[in-house]
Amino acid sequence: MLRWLLLTLIALPAHADDAVGRLNMAGYRQREMCTATLIAPDTALTAAHCVTTPEDGYLKRLENMIFVAAWDGATHKGSARIASVEVHPKAYENGRFNLRHDIAAVRLSSRLTPPPMTLGRGGLPGPLTLVGYQRSAPHRQVETDFCYGDENSGLWRIRCRVESGQSGGPVLSGDGATRKLVAVIAAVVEEEALVVPIDNWVRALLTD
Repeated sequence: MLRWLLLTLIALPAHADDAVGRLNMAGYRQREMCTATLIAPDTALTAAHCVTTPEDGYLKRLENMIFVAAWDGATHKGSARIASVEVHPKAYENGRFNLRHDIAAVRLSSRLTPPPMTLGRGGLPGPLTLVGYQRSAPHRQVETDFCYGDENSGLWRIRCRVESGQSGGPVLSGDGATRKLVAVIAAVVEEEALVVPIDNWVRALLTD
């Protein structure tokens, strides 16, 4: 019986949330953080406003950014600096920030080993799971299950509590190993999440 249990534990896949990590940004007299999710060994998905300044769309300094997978305050599943950033082409369409396309991909300087999250479709009204790092607890992932929401002007409003720091975090549909990334957390409104659903631009990132 013990041998069977040990073999079962060894055969278990890596936890899906190993793909979720903190996106750290430090600069002169400032330190910021968001959440990002591996969708390929060298690519993580986050919110566009995490890597740009919404006032003008300028890219933040790449040398100040680092992605740390599955950070728990003491250990992690790998880290890498950011080699380049691709912002959704409609995030700053006509020179103005558009929250409905608040998505960006960060290309990592090296490939990481956690299994990337699989992209999915749909998910409303739920249940959905929100994952991310909150400023009130920056050294552990917070996972909120059984969230429900609806679509409003291209965004989803999810009726679960979120905090600053969770921007860029994944919205997941499904259970266990079947969970898929269907949207990205973009904003907090009255402690609820406004999220951007995955679109064809994001899917095309995996075919480049």
